[in-house]
Amino acid sequence: IKGKYIFADGLEYESENWQYCDGYDRRFYTEICNGLKPAGRSQLTDLDPPRNIPEGCYDCGDGFYNPVTRVVNDYQHRFLRNADDDEHEWILQKCRKGWDEISGYRQRHQDCTKT
Repeated sequence: IKGKYIFADGLEYESENWQYCDGYDRRFYTEICNGLKPAGRSQLTDLDPPRNIPEGCYDCGDGFYNPVTRVVNDYQHRFLRNADDDEHEWILQKCRKGWDEISGYRQRHQDCTKT
């Protein structure tokens, strides 16, 4: 099978020498194409400005997740699916929240290993 995959934002997938989101370059594709914004105006998501997330919910990539009801609705607030336990935990750990949270000071890894 031959073909190519192009993401919604225009990024074309390359099976070899893939450099996007590789752990070294953390820029979004729109930042690669259009450049970085000045300090204090950094992008939170590839979509700029980012979506407004309903209070108490998470943006899970294809819609908004309500952890109380465990329901994912699309961005037009239509039902998509019920989240199982694995998806619920993944969203809580990885996805952007609809509220701000102060995380406090975190020691660097090498500081934590000193005795």
